[in-house]
Amino acid sequence: MESRYSQLSSEERASIMLERQRGSSIRAIARMLGRSAATVSREIQRNGLTTFYCASIAGRKSRERRHKKPRRLERETILWQQVIALLKQGWSPQQIAGRLKKTHPESPSVSHETIYAMIYAQPRGGLRTELIAALRQGRSTRRPRSGGKDRRGQIPDLRPISERPVHVESRAIPGHWEGDLIKGKGNKSSIGSLVERTSRYTILVQCPSAESAVVTGSFTTVLRDVPPELRLSLTYDRGREMALHRDLTAALNLDVYFADPYSPWQRGTNENTNGLVRQFLPKGIDLSPYSQQDLNAIADLLNNRPRRALGYKTPKEVYFEALQAIPTSVALGH
Repeated sequence: MESRYSQLSSEERASIMLERQRGSSIRAIARMLGRSAATVSREIQRNGLTTFYCASIAGRKSRERRHKKPRRLERETILWQQVIALLKQGWSPQQIAGRLKKTHPESPSVSHETIYAMIYAQPRGGLRTELIAALRQGRSTRRPRSGGKDRRGQIPDLRPISERPVHVESRAIPGHWEGDLIKGKGNKSSIGSLVERTSRYTILVQCPSAESAVVTGSFTTVLRDVPPELRLSLTYDRGREMALHRDLTAALNLDVYFADPYSPWQRGTNENTNGLVRQFLPKGIDLSPYSQQDLNAIADLLNNRPRRALGYKTPKEVYFEALQAIPTSVALGH
């Protein structure tokens, strides 16, 4: 029996035709060709005619079948229009493919490689340029930093990340957040970024300045709308804007932990989220014109994108599942 299948040659098809005319059995033809009986039988059934087998007709039918193999994603279809719409919303091809598989299990699956291929196969023009631009994260590579002394000044009474409960790392229990400050042009404007570790649910908040009283006040305002069961801890970097972290703890009964100096991977969820936010708020722009409504709209877009880490659920879906699990859950106020 053959170890792997390969297409029959025109000479093999001619032999099959002659042997069938002589009345040879399928097994006899297979032995003569060094093929499996299943291969010969399949060839006759798929490419033969009702009453006889013709080598030239069989070869033509085989070539036509290969050339007309249907694609699972074609232009000018409703599915492709859905893909375009999601790309324009900032979804990645991987997110789109995973979500389509989840929401349309009865349809043929579309891989993210297929979506990439379709994008780059677009004719040169506005749509192709727009779709390729939508693939870009818009963030520069972070320069690696060697460990060293933190020159940003000391934060009083900080609790290092080493004191954070071990179970926080596993993401098994929702309610543990990571936070950061996204800076605008010349560090003269800023936006607070908060992300819940288990669901990746994101909250963006206006911060008129990077002064500690302003930042902690803004964080206190938005986190007060989160039920106590879902605001257990906050992990932050060592930015001086969190110098008044004790006020945050006192107001919300929230444990605040600080990552080690120059260790962004200890807040990897927030670092990744900030990169996604930069799709909408590129580096080097003034952030002060953006209203809280603008920031809520950006957060909604991120929270409604499916994530591979969540089994292609959205952060909003996972977060609200956690909310519903709380007997006295309350809705977010924004």
